[in-house]
Amino acid sequence: MTVPPERLELAAAFPPAERDRWREMVKGVLRRTGAATDDTPLEEIEGLLTRTSYDGVPITALYTAADTAPGRPGLASRVREVRPDGEGLAGWDVRQRHARPDAAATREAILADLENGVTSVWLTLGDAGLPVAALPEALRGVLVDLAPVVLDAGEHAAEAAETFLALVTEQGKNGTALGNLGLDPIGLTARPGPAAPPAPAAGLAARVAREFPGLRTLTVDATPYHDAGGSDADELGAAVATGVAYLRALTDAGLGVDEAFGQIEFRLAVNADQFLSIAKLRAARRLWARVAEVSGAAEGTVARIHAVTSSAMMTRRDPWVNMLRTTVACFAAGVGGADAVTVQPFDARLGLPDDFSRRIARNTQTLLLEESSLARVVDPAGGSWYVERITEDLARTAWEWFTEIEKAGGAAAALESGKIAGRVAATWERRRRDVARRRAPLTGVSEFPNLAEKLPERDPAPERPVRTGGGLPVITYARDFEALRDRSDAHLAATGARPRVYLATLGPVAVHTARATFAANLFRAGGIETVSGPPEDFAASGATVACLASSDRLYDEGAAGAARALKEAGAMKVWLAGKGDYEGVDDRVFAGCDAVAVLETTLSDLGVN
Repeated sequence: MTVPPERLELAAAFPPAERDRWREMVKGVLRRTGAATDDTPLEEIEGLLTRTSYDGVPITALYTAADTAPGRPGLASRVREVRPDGEGLAGWDVRQRHARPDAAATREAILADLENGVTSVWLTLGDAGLPVAALPEALRGVLVDLAPVVLDAGEHAAEAAETFLALVTEQGKNGTALGNLGLDPIGLTARPGPAAPPAPAAGLAARVAREFPGLRTLTVDATPYHDAGGSDADELGAAVATGVAYLRALTDAGLGVDEAFGQIEFRLAVNADQFLSIAKLRAARRLWARVAEVSGAAEGTVARIHAVTSSAMMTRRDPWVNMLRTTVACFAAGVGGADAVTVQPFDARLGLPDDFSRRIARNTQTLLLEESSLARVVDPAGGSWYVERITEDLARTAWEWFTEIEKAGGAAAALESGKIAGRVAATWERRRRDVARRRAPLTGVSEFPNLAEKLPERDPAPERPVRTGGGLPVITYARDFEALRDRSDAHLAATGARPRVYLATLGPVAVHTARATFAANLFRAGGIETVSGPPEDFAASGATVACLASSDRLYDEGAAGAARALKEAGAMKVWLAGKGDYEGVDDRVFAGCDAVAVLETTLSDLGVN
């Protein structure tokens, strides 16, 4: 396209963009906030705006062309599987998960999904889902040569695989059936329970490669590392180490290198941090391409990735917000180049999803595919200096972790020794502190909670029995706040009222509103109601804990006297919204304080067990 001369003249009228000029402008803003001074060197300005991911990857405020290597998006660094002619993708596989134990209900739900946009089926079997023996009934009427079937049967994987293969053989579709048998013996070690050796799975894979060319046998399910609180690199490093272990077992079982790569699919979590999720999927392809290269696999071998919206980010409270979380995560999965995507229904934490929540889950993908046209671009994030750089940094960090696991004897040995568990636990503690301090806010839970909400009722979901023998914990980011809300609910059921804190406001509304609103939002995150008024009305409120709310100037004038009056009126504890230190004030609540600790203390002070 030819640029009109007048546009070139307009561009020439502006001075060239210079990094130091940008730093000077940012410094001016930071001086007003107190984050910088006149003496702050320009070269330190960007560091003031830089944060670090849980993997130690710096996330800065400005990226340039110097932060990425030149190359054709999607192809140069093999971060996305595209056709050589660069015409883009046909779309990803819309994969819906089913775990209802009733075979007839599962069959009805599967057929409804397939008729309305879903393109493959993910079945949870065994103790946590459909009985293995009911698999043929659940799949009755499903065309397994058109709709891939992915199994997830845990310790019942071998039995489920044989049942499915018998079904395929009976239908005469050995050569055309699509899907994955879902064996993941090392991945079982990451779940609570005993490990399983990869050799039997490798033997089955050799048979599948010969007799069922459209099927894969092994799934490297890395979501347990994510669900235990792990970071992106924690998840990727463990996934690559597991995949390498399977490659060794498969080639030992007689498969060629390319056949072995063709038997493996990865399952990774994506969450509402869209850019890091995009980078994670792109980094996964780059890592596996490197493994393929050193293994002597065919040129262009890339990972097949099934992206699943994060279970850890889902909440029981205000579950409707989960629709927003999963939409962002699904967007990240599509932009990141996932081959298959599962959007978890918004009510997944409440039990088995109903027809409505499954419809919302599949329509989320339909809108992104058909309305937003995400799959019509070869590599939507390709060429973004920001995404390219964090993809590179994340890939390098994950590769270092992978090599650590290999030095420890491989994925199975690192799980057994606790090496992986220790690293994941350390990551979770860092994330947990950020959640507790609301630096990683959870809308509807740690921020803007609704104490009057009525949660939808769902049938209970079956759970895998917890067995001795190890495994990583299963956490959710909201669990500490939700536990506090549970205590409040129990108190409400027992007494007919929620625990209460009195917000003692000083001065006119315009002065105290900001801090009173902040304090009310914080206390409600623990299920604690708030009422507000002047300190002299405290006794009539029936509360036993108070929190002062006003401006710093009015605190200097009257906080000590107000605190004294509140205690004389029966307040057993007085908080202050802000960071000032005043006589009679027992503690403070402020942005960045440990909200979970504040709420636990307050509930205990109010006699809520």
